[in-house]
Amino acid sequence: MTSRHAWVGAGLAALCAFAQAQSVTLAGSMGNKALLVIDGQPHTLAVGQSAAGVTLQQLGDGQATVQQGGGSPTTLRLGGAPARLAGGTVPVQAKEIVLQAGLGGHFTSSGAINGRPVQFMVDTGATVVALSQSEAERIGLDYRQAQRGTAQTANGPVPVHRVSLNRVRVGEVELNNVEAIVMPAQMPYVLLGNSFLTRFQMRRDNDVLRLEKRY
Repeated sequence: MTSRHAWVGAGLAALCAFAQAQSVTLAGSMGNKALLVIDGQPHTLAVGQSAAGVTLQQLGDGQATVQQGGGSPTTLRLGGAPARLAGGTVPVQAKEIVLQAGLGGHFTSSGAINGRPVQFMVDTGATVVALSQSEAERIGLDYRQAQRGTAQTANGPVPVHRVSLNRVRVGEVELNNVEAIVMPAQMPYVLLGNSFLTRFQMRRDNDVLRLEKRY
């Protein structure tokens, strides 16, 4: 084989390997099983089980180790960017979020606001995304000069600051300019309200919630 043909052969092999690479995300866990999203499809696996050629090697606190075929093990983090097992990370271009119900039937997910990590809980009864003042301060959100308002809660009206979040990422999907409020009450999660949710088509299949981006 000539040198030129050798380079062509190597190039074709690399293209084939890239084509077979799979995008994998750790979307959640339930007990000793991980919810992996492989090329956009959810799979629930226990350690040692495989789906779509991907094997779950380890499952720990907020992270999982997976392997494709004889490739190198890859560590995924809950709420982190998807990984392409054949090498490199995948740009955030997905259009679907897949969430698994946790304790109490709530749908929660790691994600980020303006690039800072947060924990979300889906709340279809909330008009907008809502976070506590302490959480806003933790992620460096400048809310004190924002427009003031009042929000109705189960405990009555409370004063809030109305803000616009530059970037909100859940799973593999990121939206820009999401309306939100900052509340004085302490909350264990950032409530993922309808200012985010209405930009998706929602479908629930038993304990799995799918959010498909509308535009």
